[in-house]
Amino acid sequence: MPKYNIPGPKSAEFLQMSEEFEKGCTSGQSPIIWDSAEGCVVRDVDGNEYIDWTSGVLVTNVGHCHPRHVKAIQDQVAKLMCPYDYRTPERSLLAKRLVESMPASAKNLDSAFLLTTGSEATEAAMRVAKRHTGRHEMISFWGGFHGRTWGAMSLAGKQGTKKQWGPLMPGTLYSPYPYCYRCPFGMTCDTCDFFCASWLDNIVATESIGDVAALILEPYQGGAGFIFPPKGWLTRVQEWCQSEGILFIVDEVQASFGRTGKLYCFEHENLTPNMLCLGKGIGSGIPTAATMFESGMLEGVGEMSSTSGGNPVSCAAALAVFDIIEEEKLLENAQTVGAYMLGRLQGMVEKFEVCGDARGMGLVMGLEFITDKQSKEPAGDLCKHLCDSLVANGVVCGRVGWTGQVMRIAPPLVITMEQAEQSCDALEMTLGEL
Repeated sequence: MPKYNIPGPKSAEFLQMSEEFEKGCTSGQSPIIWDSAEGCVVRDVDGNEYIDWTSGVLVTNVGHCHPRHVKAIQDQVAKLMCPYDYRTPERSLLAKRLVESMPASAKNLDSAFLLTTGSEATEAAMRVAKRHTGRHEMISFWGGFHGRTWGAMSLAGKQGTKKQWGPLMPGTLYSPYPYCYRCPFGMTCDTCDFFCASWLDNIVATESIGDVAALILEPYQGGAGFIFPPKGWLTRVQEWCQSEGILFIVDEVQASFGRTGKLYCFEHENLTPNMLCLGKGIGSGIPTAATMFESGMLEGVGEMSSTSGGNPVSCAAALAVFDIIEEEKLLENAQTVGAYMLGRLQGMVEKFEVCGDARGMGLVMGLEFITDKQSKEPAGDLCKHLCDSLVANGVVCGRVGWTGQVMRIAPPLVITMEQAEQSCDALEMTLGEL
């Protein structure tokens, strides 16, 4: 295994530049400067190579600089880039591909609105939900993250996203998400009968004015620490929405395009959302997003628009992503390699006192660090130290969670079993060194 001195001299130079000219504008992840990447391998400006456990923050699902993806983008850039508000073949083909990709349970989603970012997708869903229902309240969840624009930020269940911002969007209600490792009600998921789903009745009874338009959730929470609800919880919430006449919005900006071993995460429970927010992996590095609607929700031509949404370059990139996922069987690879990696992480939970919980689905996993197994006190500083040490051992990763105590493990879907074994070995070695 490699052993790098982090940061290298060139990385240190650019880090200093960033700290001078991007004060407070970066995420503070591991101290390296990316220079190039291919597949599941990243190179920094000092020439060091790393196995990528970030996918560029769950973006490059088909791998970095996939030749077919690159060629589709290059060909389109040379042909046409941005006819704002006009149709192109690429735009029409992507909309068609998105609608046709909806699973059997979600054929109601027959209209695709093309955008640029996940925040835009969330804002579009909120706008349509409120106008379509004539109501204005929105329910979201503790720990949720839906973007950084005003409305999307208002739905956030994390203080850090909206800290000291001032008054947020009126009519936003928050409910507990099933963080079973740290249940806010002190229950266990095998006996609680989805108590936090039933808690929605209390939210409406005590906080709502009887004007709820929609409920929005992530099928797993990314920013809160890769938190996965127990099987059946999402179905229970959907049934509750249906019984209350509330629109059910699923935010898969992070969870879609093969990340969990299915093209869409909600397929694992055959859900039928009224709206679906997509982003990140849809363009695999080219800014692309979409909101899927039931067409009856839209009033007509001109209601929805986005300056760069549906531009032909983004559409060409997304069309290539569809082809690559399908033809290279990346869903199957995510299932197989992901199962191996999660098994390795769960073994580390058994072996190391500081590993509290390993959870995941497909190629998205979280390893939560604690001071000890009795108190479960989150160990954010320890996780940061481990992430930096792991980079020195040839694997680049990130941190999420309330205190940054969860290691984010989400490699591109093209990761090989050999790379999975090598990177898991590096993590286990790093833990052993600790």
